[in-house]
Amino acid sequence: MKIVNSLKSTKKRDRDCRVIRRKGRVYVINKKNPRLKARQG
Repeated sequence: MKIVNSLKSTKKRDRDCRVIRRKGRVYVINKKNPRLKARQG
């Protein structure tokens, strides 16, 4: 899980990346390649 300031570049790394809000935090998750997870903050 990477922690980044901006998720825009993280979202573009793969086509299956999804941006999701959970508990006030913004996450990028990818079911096909879980290594591409990221959190904003």
